[in-house]
Amino acid sequence: GQPLGPRRLSLKPVPKLPNMEAFLREAAAKVKQQARGCLAPELCLQAVRAATEMPFAAGVRRERELFLALRSSGQARALQYVFLAERSTRRWTTARGASWSGSSPQPVRSAAVIGLGTMGRGIVTCLVKANIPVVALEQDLEYLNTGRKAVMLLLEREAMKMERGAQTLDFHNPARLQFTVDFDLLRDVDLVIEAVFENMALKKEIFHKLSRICKPGALLCTNTSALNIDEIASATSHPQQVIGTHFFSPAHVMRLLEIIYGRHTSATAIATAMQLAKALRKVGVVVGNCFGFAGNRMMFPYVQQAVFLLEEGSRPEAVDQVLEDFGFKIGPFRMSDLAGLDVGWRSRKGQGLTGPSVPAGTPARQRHGQRYSPLPDLLCESGRFGQKTGRGWYRYEKAGGRTATPDPWLHNFLSQYRDTHGIETRAIDQEEILERCLFSLINEGFAILAEGIASGPEHLD
Repeated sequence: GQPLGPRRLSLKPVPKLPNMEAFLREAAAKVKQQARGCLAPELCLQAVRAATEMPFAAGVRRERELFLALRSSGQARALQYVFLAERSTRRWTTARGASWSGSSPQPVRSAAVIGLGTMGRGIVTCLVKANIPVVALEQDLEYLNTGRKAVMLLLEREAMKMERGAQTLDFHNPARLQFTVDFDLLRDVDLVIEAVFENMALKKEIFHKLSRICKPGALLCTNTSALNIDEIASATSHPQQVIGTHFFSPAHVMRLLEIIYGRHTSATAIATAMQLAKALRKVGVVVGNCFGFAGNRMMFPYVQQAVFLLEEGSRPEAVDQVLEDFGFKIGPFRMSDLAGLDVGWRSRKGQGLTGPSVPAGTPARQRHGQRYSPLPDLLCESGRFGQKTGRGWYRYEKAGGRTATPDPWLHNFLSQYRDTHGIETRAIDQEEILERCLFSLINEGFAILAEGIASGPEHLD
Protein backbone atom coordinates (compact mmCIF):
# COMPACT_ATOMS: atom_id res chain seq x y z
CA GLY A 1 0.00 0.00 0.00
CA GLN A 2 2.97 2.38 -0.15
CA PRO A 3 3.12 4.89 -3.04
CA LEU A 4 5.91 4.10 -5.48
CA GLY A 5 7.98 7.24 -6.17
CA PRO A 6 9.98 7.44 -9.38
CA ARG A 7 13.21 5.49 -9.02
CA ARG A 8 15.65 6.83 -11.54
CA LEU A 9 18.58 4.51 -12.05
CA SER A 10 20.73 7.47 -13.13
CA LEU A 11 20.34 9.09 -9.69
CA LYS A 12 21.68 6.05 -7.82
CA PRO A 13 25.39 6.03 -6.95
CA VAL A 14 27.56 3.85 -9.22
CA PRO A 15 28.40 0.72 -7.20
CA LYS A 16 32.12 0.14 -6.67
CA LEU A 17 33.04 -3.26 -8.06
CA PRO A 18 36.05 -5.30 -6.87
CA ASN A 19 38.99 -5.65 -9.30
CA MET A 20 37.50 -3.04 -11.65
CA GLU A 21 40.91 -1.57 -12.55
CA ALA A 22 42.40 -4.99 -13.38
CA PHE A 23 39.27 -5.94 -15.36
CA LEU A 24 39.39 -2.73 -17.45
CA ARG A 25 43.14 -3.10 -18.02
CA GLU A 26 42.65 -6.64 -19.31
CA ALA A 27 39.74 -5.49 -21.52
CA ALA A 28 41.89 -2.64 -22.91
CA ALA A 29 44.65 -5.09 -23.89
CA LYS A 30 42.11 -7.35 -25.67
CA VAL A 31 40.48 -4.43 -27.48
CA LYS A 32 43.86 -3.07 -28.62
CA GLN A 33 44.79 -6.48 -30.04
CA GLN A 34 41.44 -6.95 -31.85
CA ALA A 35 40.86 -3.34 -32.95
CA ARG A 36 44.14 -3.23 -34.92
CA GLY A 37 44.53 0.51 -35.20
CA CYS A 38 40.78 1.33 -35.20
CA LEU A 39 39.87 4.18 -32.84
CA ALA A 40 36.19 3.38 -32.20
CA PRO A 41 36.54 0.19 -30.10
CA GLU A 42 39.18 1.84 -27.88
CA LEU A 43 37.00 4.92 -27.35
CA CYS A 44 33.99 2.70 -26.56
CA LEU A 45 36.09 1.22 -23.76
CA GLN A 46 36.91 4.72 -22.50
CA ALA A 47 33.15 5.46 -22.40
CA VAL A 48 32.56 2.31 -20.30
CA ARG A 49 35.41 3.35 -17.99
CA ALA A 50 33.79 6.79 -17.57
CA ALA A 51 30.50 5.08 -16.61
CA THR A 52 32.24 3.17 -13.81
CA GLU A 53 34.15 6.18 -12.45
CA MET A 54 31.87 9.24 -12.85
CA PRO A 55 28.35 10.23 -11.80
CA PHE A 56 25.76 9.53 -14.51
CA ALA A 57 25.49 13.07 -15.98
CA ALA A 58 29.29 13.47 -16.19
CA GLY A 59 29.63 9.98 -17.74
CA VAL A 60 27.08 10.83 -20.45
CA ARG A 61 28.90 14.10 -21.19
CA ARG A 62 32.18 12.18 -21.56
CA GLU A 63 30.51 9.68 -23.91
CA ARG A 64 29.23 12.57 -26.04
CA GLU A 65 32.74 14.09 -26.26
CA LEU A 66 34.18 10.74 -27.36
CA PHE A 67 31.41 10.32 -29.95
CA LEU A 68 31.98 13.78 -31.42
CA ALA A 69 35.74 13.16 -31.64
CA LEU A 70 35.07 9.94 -33.57
CA ARG A 71 32.44 11.45 -35.83
CA SER A 72 34.82 14.12 -37.11
CA SER A 73 37.83 11.77 -37.38
CA GLY A 74 39.60 10.68 -40.56
CA GLN A 75 38.70 7.08 -39.71
CA ALA A 76 34.96 7.88 -39.78
CA ARG A 77 35.35 9.46 -43.23
CA ALA A 78 37.41 6.48 -44.42
CA LEU A 79 34.80 3.98 -43.20
CA GLN A 80 32.00 5.93 -44.90
CA TYR A 81 34.08 5.96 -48.10
CA VAL A 82 34.66 2.17 -47.89
CA PHE A 83 30.94 1.58 -47.33
CA LEU A 84 30.06 3.53 -50.50
CA ALA A 85 33.06 2.22 -52.51
CA GLU A 86 31.99 -1.38 -51.84
CA ARG A 87 28.53 -0.63 -53.23
CA SER A 88 29.97 1.20 -56.28
CA THR A 89 31.59 -2.06 -57.51
CA ARG A 90 28.14 -3.21 -58.72
CA ARG A 91 28.31 -0.47 -61.39
CA TRP A 92 31.05 -1.98 -63.53
CA THR A 93 32.32 -0.90 -66.96
CA THR A 94 34.93 -2.40 -69.28
CA ALA A 95 37.58 -0.72 -71.42
CA ARG A 96 35.50 -1.67 -74.50
CA GLY A 97 32.44 0.17 -73.18
CA ALA A 98 30.28 -2.73 -71.94
CA SER A 99 28.60 -1.93 -68.62
CA TRP A 100 26.32 -3.16 -65.85
CA SER A 101 23.39 -1.09 -67.11
CA GLY A 102 23.10 -2.86 -70.48
CA SER A 103 23.84 -6.47 -69.43
CA SER A 104 21.69 -9.26 -68.02
CA PRO A 105 23.03 -12.36 -66.25
CA GLN A 106 22.25 -15.97 -67.21
CA PRO A 107 20.65 -18.09 -64.46
CA VAL A 108 23.06 -20.39 -62.58
CA ARG A 109 21.07 -23.43 -61.44
CA SER A 110 24.05 -25.79 -61.14
CA ALA A 111 27.85 -25.52 -61.07
CA ALA A 112 31.01 -27.62 -61.18
CA VAL A 113 34.43 -27.16 -59.57
CA ILE A 114 37.54 -28.79 -61.07
CA GLY A 115 40.38 -29.44 -58.62
CA LEU A 116 39.97 -30.04 -54.89
CA GLY A 117 43.13 -28.42 -53.56
CA THR A 118 42.96 -25.62 -50.99
CA MET A 119 41.13 -23.23 -53.33
CA GLY A 120 38.76 -25.78 -54.87
CA ARG A 121 37.61 -26.99 -51.45
CA GLY A 122 36.78 -23.45 -50.35
CA ILE A 123 34.93 -22.72 -53.61
CA VAL A 124 32.82 -25.90 -53.30
CA THR A 125 31.94 -24.86 -49.73
CA CYS A 126 30.85 -21.38 -50.97
CA LEU A 127 28.59 -22.85 -53.65
CA VAL A 128 26.96 -25.37 -51.29
CA LYS A 129 26.33 -22.58 -48.75
CA ALA A 130 24.67 -20.54 -51.53
CA ASN A 131 22.32 -23.48 -52.29
CA ILE A 132 23.77 -24.05 -55.77
CA PRO A 133 24.04 -27.80 -56.63
CA VAL A 134 27.72 -28.69 -57.24
CA VAL A 135 29.66 -31.38 -59.09
CA ALA A 136 33.22 -31.56 -57.64
CA LEU A 137 35.75 -33.16 -60.00
CA GLU A 138 39.30 -34.45 -59.45
CA GLN A 139 41.83 -36.16 -61.73
CA ASP A 140 41.91 -39.54 -59.92
CA LEU A 141 40.26 -41.40 -57.03
CA GLU A 142 43.09 -40.81 -54.55
CA TYR A 143 42.91 -37.00 -54.95
CA LEU A 144 39.11 -37.20 -55.03
CA ASN A 145 38.90 -39.01 -51.68
CA THR A 146 41.39 -36.64 -50.02
CA GLY A 147 39.43 -33.65 -51.38
CA ARG A 148 36.06 -35.09 -50.35
CA LYS A 149 37.20 -35.59 -46.73
CA ALA A 150 38.54 -32.02 -46.56
CA VAL A 151 35.36 -30.52 -48.13
CA MET A 152 33.10 -32.49 -45.74
CA LEU A 153 35.14 -31.26 -42.77
CA LEU A 154 34.81 -27.64 -43.95
CA LEU A 155 31.06 -28.04 -44.53
CA GLU A 156 30.53 -29.62 -41.11
CA ARG A 157 32.22 -26.60 -39.50
CA GLU A 158 30.11 -24.20 -41.58
CA ALA A 159 26.94 -26.18 -40.73
CA MET A 160 27.68 -25.83 -36.99
CA LYS A 161 28.09 -22.05 -37.39
CA MET A 162 24.83 -21.79 -39.38
CA GLU A 163 22.83 -23.89 -36.91
CA ARG A 164 23.56 -21.29 -34.25
CA GLY A 165 21.68 -18.89 -36.53
CA ALA A 166 18.86 -21.47 -36.92
CA GLN A 167 19.80 -22.31 -40.55
CA THR A 168 20.61 -25.76 -41.90
CA LEU A 169 23.05 -26.87 -44.59
CA ASP A 170 22.05 -29.82 -46.77
CA PHE A 171 25.34 -31.24 -48.05
CA HIS A 172 24.92 -35.01 -47.62
CA ASN A 173 22.35 -35.06 -50.45
CA PRO A 174 23.99 -36.21 -53.75
CA ALA A 175 21.58 -33.94 -55.66
CA ARG A 176 23.26 -30.96 -53.91
CA LEU A 177 26.89 -32.17 -53.88
CA GLN A 178 28.44 -34.88 -56.03
CA PHE A 179 32.10 -35.99 -56.18
CA THR A 180 33.44 -37.52 -59.39
CA VAL A 181 36.40 -38.17 -61.71
CA ASP A 182 34.12 -38.25 -64.78
CA PHE A 183 34.12 -35.12 -67.00
CA ASP A 184 30.89 -36.30 -68.68
CA LEU A 185 28.94 -35.29 -65.54
CA LEU A 186 29.68 -31.66 -66.49
CA ARG A 187 27.48 -31.77 -69.64
CA ASP A 188 24.50 -29.94 -68.16
CA VAL A 189 25.98 -27.53 -65.62
CA ASP A 190 25.48 -23.78 -66.13
CA LEU A 191 28.91 -22.78 -64.85
CA VAL A 192 32.32 -24.44 -64.28
CA ILE A 193 35.06 -23.06 -62.04
CA GLU A 194 38.52 -24.48 -62.75
CA ALA A 195 40.71 -24.39 -59.62
CA VAL A 196 43.80 -26.46 -60.50
CA PHE A 197 47.29 -25.11 -59.74
CA GLU A 198 48.91 -22.29 -61.73
CA ASN A 199 50.13 -24.09 -64.86
CA MET A 200 49.13 -22.67 -68.23
CA ALA A 201 49.47 -25.94 -70.19
CA LEU A 202 47.26 -27.79 -67.68
CA LYS A 203 44.62 -25.04 -67.66
CA LYS A 204 44.50 -24.92 -71.49
CA GLU A 205 44.11 -28.71 -71.65
CA ILE A 206 41.16 -28.54 -69.21
CA PHE A 207 39.47 -25.66 -71.07
CA HIS A 208 39.88 -27.45 -74.41
CA LYS A 209 38.12 -30.46 -72.86
CA LEU A 210 35.39 -28.29 -71.30
CA SER A 211 34.55 -26.55 -74.56
CA ARG A 212 33.90 -30.00 -76.12
CA ILE A 213 31.86 -31.39 -73.21
CA CYS A 214 29.89 -28.49 -71.67
CA LYS A 215 26.75 -27.04 -73.25
CA PRO A 216 27.47 -24.00 -75.49
CA GLY A 217 25.94 -21.50 -73.02
CA ALA A 218 27.92 -22.72 -69.97
CA LEU A 219 30.15 -20.11 -68.35
CA LEU A 220 33.78 -21.31 -68.14
CA CYS A 221 35.56 -19.68 -65.19
CA THR A 222 39.21 -19.93 -64.16
CA ASN A 223 40.40 -19.29 -60.61
CA THR A 224 43.83 -18.19 -61.83
CA SER A 225 45.59 -15.62 -59.67
CA ALA A 226 47.82 -14.18 -62.40
CA LEU A 227 47.74 -16.06 -65.74
CA ASN A 228 46.54 -14.60 -69.05
CA ILE A 229 42.76 -15.08 -69.49
CA ASP A 230 43.01 -14.66 -73.29
CA GLU A 231 45.56 -17.45 -73.61
CA ILE A 232 43.35 -19.78 -71.54
CA ALA A 233 40.31 -18.79 -73.66
CA SER A 234 42.25 -19.54 -76.89
CA ALA A 235 41.98 -23.26 -76.07
CA THR A 236 38.16 -23.14 -76.38
CA SER A 237 35.72 -22.81 -79.28
CA HIS A 238 33.71 -20.10 -77.45
CA PRO A 239 36.12 -17.60 -75.81
CA GLN A 240 33.18 -15.22 -75.12
CA GLN A 241 32.16 -17.64 -72.32
CA VAL A 242 35.58 -17.62 -70.60
CA ILE A 243 36.12 -15.38 -67.56
CA GLY A 244 38.44 -15.17 -64.56
CA THR A 245 36.87 -15.66 -61.12
CA HIS A 246 39.79 -15.17 -58.75
CA PHE A 247 38.84 -16.20 -55.21
CA PHE A 248 41.14 -15.25 -52.33
CA SER A 249 42.37 -17.78 -49.79
CA PRO A 250 40.58 -19.13 -47.73
CA ALA A 251 37.87 -18.98 -50.43
CA HIS A 252 34.91 -19.71 -48.12
CA VAL A 253 35.93 -16.85 -45.78
CA MET A 254 37.35 -14.00 -47.90
CA ARG A 255 34.68 -11.63 -49.24
CA LEU A 256 36.52 -10.39 -52.33
CA LEU A 257 35.92 -12.02 -55.72
CA GLU A 258 38.04 -10.56 -58.53
CA ILE A 259 36.25 -10.94 -61.88
CA ILE A 260 38.58 -10.67 -64.89
CA TYR A 261 37.33 -10.17 -68.45
CA GLY A 262 39.40 -11.09 -71.51
CA ARG A 263 39.41 -9.66 -75.04
CA HIS A 264 36.42 -11.79 -76.09
CA THR A 265 34.50 -12.14 -72.78
CA SER A 266 30.83 -11.20 -73.31
CA ALA A 267 28.98 -8.64 -71.18
CA THR A 268 26.52 -11.45 -70.28
CA ALA A 269 29.40 -13.53 -68.90
CA ILE A 270 30.58 -10.59 -66.72
CA ALA A 271 27.00 -9.95 -65.49
CA THR A 272 26.62 -13.67 -64.66
CA ALA A 273 29.90 -13.71 -62.69
CA MET A 274 28.77 -10.60 -60.78
CA GLN A 275 25.42 -12.26 -60.04
CA LEU A 276 27.35 -15.32 -58.77
CA ALA A 277 29.41 -13.07 -56.46
CA LYS A 278 26.17 -11.70 -55.01
CA ALA A 279 24.74 -15.22 -54.54
CA LEU A 280 27.94 -16.22 -52.71
CA ARG A 281 27.69 -13.06 -50.55
CA LYS A 282 30.97 -11.77 -51.91
CA VAL A 283 32.02 -8.36 -53.24
CA GLY A 284 32.61 -8.84 -56.97
CA VAL A 285 35.09 -6.41 -58.57
CA VAL A 286 35.44 -6.34 -62.38
CA VAL A 287 38.97 -5.74 -63.69
CA GLY A 288 40.88 -6.11 -66.96
CA ASN A 289 43.41 -8.73 -67.98
CA CYS A 290 47.11 -8.23 -67.15
CA PHE A 291 49.68 -10.25 -65.20
CA GLY A 292 48.39 -10.47 -61.61
CA PHE A 293 45.22 -8.46 -62.52
CA ALA A 294 44.59 -5.90 -59.72
CA GLY A 295 44.83 -7.80 -56.41
CA ASN A 296 48.03 -9.77 -56.92
CA ARG A 297 49.63 -7.16 -59.14
CA MET A 298 49.47 -4.70 -56.21
CA MET A 299 50.51 -7.45 -53.80
CA PHE A 300 53.77 -8.24 -55.65
CA PRO A 301 55.60 -4.94 -54.96
CA TYR A 302 54.11 -4.78 -51.43
CA VAL A 303 55.50 -8.20 -50.44
CA GLN A 304 58.72 -7.55 -52.37
CA GLN A 305 59.32 -4.37 -50.35
CA ALA A 306 58.67 -6.31 -47.12
CA VAL A 307 61.35 -8.85 -48.17
CA PHE A 308 63.81 -6.03 -49.03
CA LEU A 309 63.32 -4.77 -45.45
CA LEU A 310 64.46 -8.20 -44.15
CA GLU A 311 67.57 -8.03 -46.34
CA GLU A 312 68.46 -4.68 -44.80
CA GLY A 313 68.04 -5.67 -41.14
CA SER A 314 64.40 -6.15 -40.16
CA ARG A 315 62.60 -9.37 -39.10
CA PRO A 316 59.31 -10.89 -40.33
CA GLU A 317 57.57 -10.37 -36.97
CA ALA A 318 58.64 -6.68 -36.84
CA VAL A 319 57.29 -5.94 -40.35
CA ASP A 320 54.04 -7.83 -39.69
CA GLN A 321 53.54 -6.06 -36.36
CA VAL A 322 53.82 -2.58 -37.93
CA LEU A 323 51.31 -3.38 -40.70
CA GLU A 324 48.88 -5.14 -38.34
CA ASP A 325 49.05 -2.23 -35.86
CA PHE A 326 48.27 0.09 -38.79
CA GLY A 327 45.08 -1.90 -39.48
CA PHE A 328 45.84 -4.81 -41.84
CA LYS A 329 44.18 -8.02 -40.64
CA ILE A 330 47.40 -9.94 -41.33
CA GLY A 331 50.96 -8.86 -42.16
CA PRO A 332 52.73 -9.84 -45.42
CA PHE A 333 54.80 -12.68 -43.92
CA ARG A 334 51.99 -14.33 -41.96
CA MET A 335 49.86 -13.95 -45.11
CA SER A 336 52.55 -15.61 -47.29
CA ASP A 337 52.82 -18.53 -44.84
CA LEU A 338 49.03 -18.94 -44.87
CA ALA A 339 48.79 -18.91 -48.69
CA GLY A 340 51.84 -21.17 -49.14
CA LEU A 341 55.29 -19.92 -50.22
CA ASP A 342 55.42 -22.58 -52.96
CA VAL A 343 52.60 -20.80 -54.87
CA GLY A 344 54.74 -17.71 -55.54
CA TRP A 345 57.82 -19.88 -56.10
CA ARG A 346 56.04 -21.81 -58.86
CA SER A 347 54.97 -18.51 -60.47
CA ARG A 348 58.52 -17.07 -60.33
CA LYS A 349 59.91 -20.27 -61.90
CA GLY A 350 57.34 -19.90 -64.69
CA GLN A 351 58.49 -16.31 -65.27
CA GLY A 352 62.13 -17.43 -65.43
CA LEU A 353 63.09 -15.42 -62.32
CA THR A 354 64.43 -18.42 -60.38
CA GLY A 355 65.34 -22.06 -60.91
CA PRO A 356 67.33 -23.77 -63.69
CA SER A 357 66.11 -21.43 -66.46
CA VAL A 358 68.01 -18.43 -65.02
CA PRO A 359 71.16 -17.91 -67.17
CA ALA A 360 74.48 -18.73 -65.50
CA GLY A 361 76.25 -15.66 -64.13
CA THR A 362 73.02 -13.77 -63.37
CA PRO A 363 73.57 -11.68 -60.19
CA ALA A 364 71.76 -13.27 -57.22
CA ARG A 365 70.03 -10.02 -56.31
CA GLN A 366 69.15 -8.62 -59.75
CA ARG A 367 66.72 -9.58 -62.50
CA HIS A 368 66.24 -7.63 -65.77
CA GLY A 369 68.17 -4.69 -64.31
CA GLN A 370 65.84 -4.47 -61.27
CA ARG A 371 66.53 -5.26 -57.62
CA TYR A 372 65.46 -8.82 -56.74
CA SER A 373 65.55 -10.78 -53.49
CA PRO A 374 66.09 -14.56 -53.66
CA LEU A 375 65.14 -14.96 -49.97
CA PRO A 376 61.67 -16.53 -50.62
CA ASP A 377 63.22 -18.88 -53.22
CA LEU A 378 65.90 -20.01 -50.74
CA LEU A 379 63.22 -20.78 -48.10
CA CYS A 380 61.31 -22.91 -50.63
CA GLU A 381 64.51 -24.74 -51.62
CA SER A 382 64.82 -25.65 -47.90
CA GLY A 383 61.27 -27.12 -48.00
CA ARG A 384 59.82 -24.24 -45.97
CA PHE A 385 56.43 -23.62 -47.62
CA GLY A 386 54.65 -21.97 -44.66
CA GLN A 387 51.80 -23.37 -42.56
CA LYS A 388 51.40 -26.48 -44.74
CA THR A 389 54.92 -27.69 -43.79
CA GLY A 390 55.00 -26.16 -40.28
CA ARG A 391 57.94 -23.90 -41.30
CA GLY A 392 58.07 -20.75 -43.43
CA TRP A 393 58.83 -17.18 -42.38
CA TYR A 394 57.66 -18.45 -38.96
CA ARG A 395 57.60 -21.74 -37.07
CA TYR A 396 54.28 -23.55 -36.44
CA GLU A 397 53.38 -26.16 -33.83
CA LYS A 398 52.90 -28.79 -36.60
CA ALA A 399 52.37 -29.05 -40.37
CA GLY A 400 49.06 -27.31 -41.03
CA GLY A 401 49.36 -25.45 -37.70
CA ARG A 402 47.97 -21.93 -37.36
CA THR A 403 49.98 -20.33 -34.54
CA ALA A 404 52.99 -18.39 -35.88
CA THR A 405 56.07 -18.23 -33.62
CA PRO A 406 59.25 -16.24 -34.47
CA ASP A 407 61.93 -18.73 -35.58
CA PRO A 408 65.56 -18.42 -34.35
CA TRP A 409 66.62 -20.56 -37.37
CA LEU A 410 65.29 -17.86 -39.70
CA HIS A 411 66.98 -15.02 -37.76
CA ASN A 412 70.29 -16.89 -38.07
CA PHE A 413 69.62 -17.59 -41.77
CA LEU A 414 68.98 -13.86 -42.44
CA SER A 415 72.20 -12.95 -40.64
CA GLN A 416 74.22 -15.43 -42.76
CA TYR A 417 72.51 -14.19 -45.94
CA ARG A 418 73.51 -10.57 -45.18
CA ASP A 419 77.12 -11.67 -44.51
CA THR A 420 77.21 -13.64 -47.81
CA HIS A 421 76.03 -10.62 -49.82
CA GLY A 422 77.96 -7.99 -47.84
CA ILE A 423 74.81 -6.22 -46.61
CA GLU A 424 75.30 -4.14 -43.48
CA THR A 425 72.51 -4.70 -40.95
CA ARG A 426 70.83 -1.46 -39.86
CA ALA A 427 68.00 -0.52 -37.50
CA ILE A 428 64.77 0.14 -39.45
CA ASP A 429 62.07 2.16 -37.69
CA GLN A 430 58.30 1.59 -37.83
CA GLU A 431 57.62 4.60 -40.07
CA GLU A 432 60.02 3.39 -42.75
CA ILE A 433 58.45 -0.10 -42.71
CA LEU A 434 54.93 1.32 -43.04
CA GLU A 435 55.77 3.85 -45.76
CA ARG A 436 57.82 1.53 -47.94
CA CYS A 437 55.16 -1.21 -47.91
CA LEU A 438 52.14 1.11 -48.27
CA PHE A 439 53.60 3.38 -50.94
CA SER A 440 54.52 0.34 -53.07
CA LEU A 441 50.89 -0.76 -52.89
CA ILE A 442 49.54 2.71 -53.69
CA ASN A 443 51.94 3.40 -56.60
CA GLU A 444 51.03 0.12 -58.30
CA GLY A 445 47.36 1.01 -57.82
CA PHE A 446 47.91 4.27 -59.74
CA ALA A 447 49.63 2.36 -62.58
CA ILE A 448 46.68 -0.09 -62.81
CA LEU A 449 44.25 2.83 -62.93
CA ALA A 450 46.31 4.66 -65.59
CA GLU A 451 46.28 1.54 -67.80
CA GLY A 452 42.48 1.21 -67.52
CA ILE A 453 42.73 -2.24 -65.88
CA ALA A 454 40.39 -0.96 -63.13
CA SER A 455 37.56 1.40 -63.98
CA GLY A 456 37.74 3.49 -60.78
CA PRO A 457 39.85 4.06 -57.65
CA GLU A 458 36.97 2.79 -55.45
CA HIS A 459 37.25 -0.63 -57.13
CA LEU A 460 40.95 -0.86 -56.29
CA ASP A 461 40.35 0.22 -52.70
